[in-house]
Amino acid sequence: MPEIAPPARVDVMRRFNRFYTRQIGLLQEGLLRSPFSLTEARVLYEIAHRAAPTASTLGRELGLDGGYLSRILRGFRRGGLVDRRPSPDDGRQGLLSLTRRGRAAFASLDERSRDEVGTMLGRLPASAQRRLIDAMGAIEELLGAPRPAGPASPYLLRSHQPGDMGWVVHRHGVLYAQEYGWDERFEALVAEIVARFVKKLDPKRERCWMAEMDGEVVGSVFLVKQSRTVARLRLMLVEPRARGMGIGTRLVGECVRFARQAGYGKITLWTNSVLRAARHIYQQAGFRLVHEEKHHSFGHDLVGETWDLKL
Repeated sequence: MPEIAPPARVDVMRRFNRFYTRQIGLLQEGLLRSPFSLTEARVLYEIAHRAAPTASTLGRELGLDGGYLSRILRGFRRGGLVDRRPSPDDGRQGLLSLTRRGRAAFASLDERSRDEVGTMLGRLPASAQRRLIDAMGAIEELLGAPRPAGPASPYLLRSHQPGDMGWVVHRHGVLYAQEYGWDERFEALVAEIVARFVKKLDPKRERCWMAEMDGEVVGSVFLVKQSRTVARLRLMLVEPRARGMGIGTRLVGECVRFARQAGYGKITLWTNSVLRAARHIYQQAGFRLVHEEKHHSFGHDLVGETWDLKL
């Protein structure tokens, strides 16, 4: 059965919903000073961004009642905003598209939306904008939003540079506190790991990779020597805004490739059962769960896991 959230967390989420709906003007009678409600504006958006969708497709993907959607579409057709033509594959279905008037109405609505969001972001410094976008990405990921279609932003992997170790410690501390509620003892552990890596680095058998996108670091992973034949994968992290692009898979793949070249016979790693996305990446790379153990760390009861990959 799904875990029941504590009432205090439910209250926090409801408070955020009230704040955000007020912040973006959803309580106004017309969205963005337009004659359209939020639902009507969303239906216009979907028709504008799809290749002749049917009403049943829109209703299914937006989760709208069929009768409610039909009334909206009838209003759009009466207003000259939407055309409907029979589907060549199924005469019972109609293919929807925006008219010239509909495209103009949507373009005006879309421009207002971009301007308002741009103004909202413009009040914040660049660092705060990144925090906000990262937090939104985390919300989408945790609530199961589909990844946007289209080409992903390019990224590159590079070796570590001065300043990167501070980023690794800071972002682990921030993200694990935000996403899992872990306390500062986890950040202290990460600091110990990276300090040991820098002080005792064996370049022939150990490596750190940093992922960079749009000039900013968005991920990291370490491969360190545990013994002559065993390497340990540590501190794999991908920023929320860069997740879903294959960066985590690529980072783990680089560790595996380097370990083979360095002559290791096995890679081992330690993680926790709550880190589901990371566990999926490890499993896809061929790692197998070999040990589980309950422990209390970073302010939480956790289940630690050891995963191994034979090379």
